[in-house]
Amino acid sequence: MKLVIGLDGHQSGEKALAFAKNLATQSDDCELLVVYVIEWSPFTFQTAEENAQRHKRREEEIAIAMERVVEPAVASLKEAGLSARAIVRHGDVADTIDNIAHSEGASQIIVARSSAGGLTSRLFGSSTANLVMHARVPVTVVV
Repeated sequence: MKLVIGLDGHQSGEKALAFAKNLATQSDDCELLVVYVIEWSPFTFQTAEENAQRHKRREEEIAIAMERVVEPAVASLKEAGLSARAIVRHGDVADTIDNIAHSEGASQIIVARSSAGGLTSRLFGSSTANLVMHARVPVTVVV
C-alpha cells in the first residue's frame, strides 16, 4: 500500500500525518509519500534573464519547503519505523497531488482541513472539488 500525504506547512498537517501513520501501522507493507506543492503559474517570462531568475527562485522554494515542512515530517514517520519519502513540486495543487498519487500507484490521498490557508484554502474551493471529484484514487480530508 502507498499513501500520499499532502502538507501545506500549517499545524493542521500534523493531523493528516497522524491519520496516515495510523493507517500505515495497520498494514504490513506501506510507503508514505509526504507531498508539498508550491503553487506555480504556467506563465512563461519573455527574457532569458527572467527565466533564469524564475528557475533560481523555484529551486530556493523547493529547498525551503524540504527543510521546513517535508523533511521533518518524513523523519518523524521514519522514527516510528515507517517507510516514507518526500516529494516537493511546483504546479496546481490538486492536479499535482493527483498526478503524483497516480504515477506512484498510491491507494489514497490524505490532506488536512485547515483554517490557516495554504493548501487547504486552495483546496477548499474549486481545487478541493477538483481533487475530491476527479482524483484517480480516494481522497481523505482529515478534520
